Amino acid sequence: MRQELTTDRVSRHIAAPPEAVYALVSDVTRTPEYSPEVVKCTWIDGSSGPAVGARFKAINHAGRIPDWPNRPVVTVVDPVRTFAFERTEIGGGTIEWRYTFEPDGTGTQVTESYTVIKPVNMFGWFIINTLAGLTDRRGDLRRGMTQSLDRIAAIVEGQQTEQSA
Repeated sequence: MRQELTTDRVSRHIAAPPEAVYALVSDVTRTPEYSPEVVKCTWIDGSSGPAVGARFKAINHAGRIPDWPNRPVVTVVDPVRTFAFERTEIGGGTIEWRYTFEPDGTGTQVTESYTVIKPVNMFGWFIINTLAGLTDRRGDLRRGMTQSLDRIAAIVEGQQTEQSA
């Protein structure tokens, strides 16, 4: 069944300062530690860290289809506040993924969101729904964002505990 993806967001309080959370998220090579769909990320084309225009290669996995690569580009680098990138895939449209970090008491309110810039076309939906067997892509992405934020919290809160010990 074809779905229209537009935008969604998930927020979570993390008991760590924005600097710690931003450092993890903006180092895309660490994305496989927390994202349920990203297998590997490496900086490419001379990029070595977060900067607007920096590119990285991501290897993703979801559903029944084999791993597939994409080459996102970093679009927003506002240290400790926002980190965003866009990925475009043949048939899969263009999606901007964004993380925002707001100080919140003794920690950080982190929001992960996506916004569809160019929609998935009919061929893309055939791959997603039929070949991959992902019939609730909106729900998959929401669950993935929730799981990512939970894993990010476990990583950075664990680092905070180690540093204060």
